Amino acid sequence: MLALRMRQKEAAFYFVSYSARDLLRKVRFVSRFYGDRGEQVGGQRGPEPDDVERFIEAIERSSKAFQRQVNRRKVRQIRDFYRVESRQPILPGAVLLFTSEELRFEPLGAYQRMGDLAEPKGGFLIIDGQHRLAGLQFYLQEPDADRTLEVPCVIFDGKTADFATEMFVIINSTHTRINKSHIVDLYEKIEWGTDPQKRFAATLVRALYEEGDSPLQYHINMLGGRSQRELWINQAQLFGEVHRLVLRKDTRARFQDGRGWSRERGYGYLRDVLRAARIAFGEAWGDNTRFMVTRDVALKGLVRVAGDIGAAWRRDLPAGRELAPVLERRLAAWSDLQREFRREGFYERFPARGQVERVEKIRRRLGRAVGVGE
Repeated sequence: MLALRMRQKEAAFYFVSYSARDLLRKVRFVSRFYGDRGEQVGGQRGPEPDDVERFIEAIERSSKAFQRQVNRRKVRQIRDFYRVESRQPILPGAVLLFTSEELRFEPLGAYQRMGDLAEPKGGFLIIDGQHRLAGLQFYLQEPDADRTLEVPCVIFDGKTADFATEMFVIINSTHTRINKSHIVDLYEKIEWGTDPQKRFAATLVRALYEEGDSPLQYHINMLGGRSQRELWINQAQLFGEVHRLVLRKDTRARFQDGRGWSRERGYGYLRDVLRAARIAFGEAWGDNTRFMVTRDVALKGLVRVAGDIGAAWRRDLPAGRELAPVLERRLAAWSDLQREFRREGFYERFPARGQVERVEKIRRRLGRAVGVGE
């Protein structure tokens, strides 16, 4: 594989770009086992083992390992981050790998620092990036995953295991702990700046997460959130859809009053559309694993069709408390779509090249059922 060789002091190491699938076949996930203190790998176990649980339980545990315990929640959060549509790279930082084998490096012509690096016969140990690669492993099992992903890696070879252990300690003992709420505040300043539409969309997402009458309460993976439930959609994904909706000129009356952007009107409209959907879909709504109604791809479609509904019926939809019963009657036809949103065969009923296209197909199907959109 093509590699760039770097030298610092007396040490040499390599920068490479690894295919995600190839890399996952070459790495070894290990965790130090503190059995004498009654600890379990990964922390508290959920009521029923899922793929993440089984993966962590199968990780090699040894007193000689240097990796910390693998955290189930962190793996799930990273997997969910990978799902988010974004122009930003999934793995912007390099994963640090180690092999005790001395790898053969053949320079390319006059380029002594660039050349062909042989792979080790055994597997790589992960000095830094074990949770990121574990999350990546589960992301690649998703039907819509980008399987062309490449992972930036730094490879250290020909050293003793003590070298890897020492580097792991240095990297992981110098982190500064930051309050999660502080991270959220900083993230909002960086991402949204002074854009009023983005700030308003962020306000609506926060309301959908925390209000007691929200059909999505605590089912949004929020930065600094407190839910222990299975989460339905990522904060950034929902924010992107709500922001798109807020920008629509043909639905602006649902989100503004005489004083400008109105949290009460905007949240009330989204809440009532989602509540009508919850009533129509019945048992298919919620944590029922046999259905896809509250998976991220379907929820994004629901938010988009909420805009189509607001535009198509903007002259005859009431405001305030009268809105909810009207939407419940008009969207009752969605109850006939329950079978189409069964998990089994879902991706065949909504075939697409990726999530963007599938969200649009779901939006059109929901719209046709109630007579809006195309």
